[in-house]
Amino acid sequence: MKAAAVWPARLKRVALVALAALGFYGVLLVHAAGQSMLALLLLLLTALALWTYGSRRTHALRYLFPAIAGALLFVVFPMLYTMGMGFTNYSSRNLLDRERARADLLSEAVVAPGSARGFELRRDDDGGLRLRLAAPDGGGAALQTPPLQLDDAARPQTVALQPAPAAAGGAALTLRAIIARLPALRALKLRLPDGPVLSLLSLREYARLQPLYRAGADGSIEDRLTGTAYRPDAATGFYTSADGRRLRPGYRVGVGLAHYRRIFGSESFRRPFVGVFAWTIAFAALSVLFAAGLGLFLAVLLNWEELRLKGAYRLVLFLPYAVPGFISILIFKGLFNQNLGEINVVLHGLFGIRPAWFSDPMLARTMLLIVNTWLGFPYMMVLCTGLIQAIPADLYEASAVAGAGPWANFRSITLPLILQPLKPLLISTFAFNFNNFVLISLLTGGRPDQVDTALPAGTTDILVSYTWRIAFQDSGQQFGLAAAISTVIFAIVAAITLVQLRYTRITADEPRR
Repeated sequence: MKAAAVWPARLKRVALVALAALGFYGVLLVHAAGQSMLALLLLLLTALALWTYGSRRTHALRYLFPAIAGALLFVVFPMLYTMGMGFTNYSSRNLLDRERARADLLSEAVVAPGSARGFELRRDDDGGLRLRLAAPDGGGAALQTPPLQLDDAARPQTVALQPAPAAAGGAALTLRAIIARLPALRALKLRLPDGPVLSLLSLREYARLQPLYRAGADGSIEDRLTGTAYRPDAATGFYTSADGRRLRPGYRVGVGLAHYRRIFGSESFRRPFVGVFAWTIAFAALSVLFAAGLGLFLAVLLNWEELRLKGAYRLVLFLPYAVPGFISILIFKGLFNQNLGEINVVLHGLFGIRPAWFSDPMLARTMLLIVNTWLGFPYMMVLCTGLIQAIPADLYEASAVAGAGPWANFRSITLPLILQPLKPLLISTFAFNFNNFVLISLLTGGRPDQVDTALPAGTTDILVSYTWRIAFQDSGQQFGLAAAISTVIFAIVAAITLVQLRYTRITADEPRR
């Protein structure tokens, strides 16, 4: 019995040791990749896991730890990382840290004047390859290398040149053969008799490369050709000259609240941002109103006792919800095509019109609401059907005795009884449509675009698609600005969630009668 009890303890220790080794190995890999904050979080989670599953006093925490670790790793950390990025100038022009940007600038090279020399690859009689440099323009002798091995994997090598005979021997290789050996030629350095080293410049030339910039003692970078000094600018994240010229790449710096001041203070940015924000609110609210209204109407209609084949009708009306949303959106994109879409074909046949659904801002927004209502009403219909069927039939019988009609029953019984439990669901649906990126991206892409804006903004963009365009599309990939907008969106959605929780609490605390 004692031996049987020892084995689980030993297996537990082995598992903990393996967990510790795997966790610390992951921490080292993440830290080596330059993600120090994520490495610190992984270290804390590894230590917490070892304490949780190794201590006898943490039985309850063992069941909660996976959820806590997942929330910290996949929710809290990305949220804090995004918020932190919103206080930096992180963009496609400012990707690197300062030391890396400085090193990249100092590694830039230009061709030394008069150093370019044409070359040929020739094959000797014994099958070896020699690289022959032409004589320089200013006079001098042609040079050649000893026999080379260029067919192997490219490896760096420096070869000393020697005088070449006046008559070029061997057959010259074609340009196609030179291209096949291009990796080896890039790795090949040629040392001239007087010391300088030549590198491959093109498919026909070698040249001496010299650094474009030199490092200054005060941390500046000086252009060797013009003598212009570029000093680091902590406000912009660029090496900048006295006359305002900037060197790229730039580097990341903290900009404080600059992005938020731009969002709410700059007229050229605030005007499209306010327009996008207003349309986002209107789009989310109208989508909820239309989908819920249509779903409630169909639920009440299908609850009519005299209606036959109600099950078949419910099945047909539920089909839009069963089809994947992105497929329905792409189908509607074809249906609304101005020239070939079936909707315009019908409208042209009946009324002689072909609306420009994708180029007119008002029609594009109308199209979005139509498609989103189609995608959302089956869910609302199912919810309302369940809530209506939960209403006691005695209320409708008493209403019938009092002589009330269908509209009075709906206004006085059905709507008040289903509206209260439906409120939290309507709020959550509003929050979902507030960030409904898939519909905007697949159907309109945010277009048609607004005019005279500092950043690309579409008349059908909502905040999340607007942020996507700023971060990843045609505005210079301004990740810091997009992160600031994402933080604003998070604050708005968090406020909506708090309202939802408040309504949920009120609903739960109401006394039952």
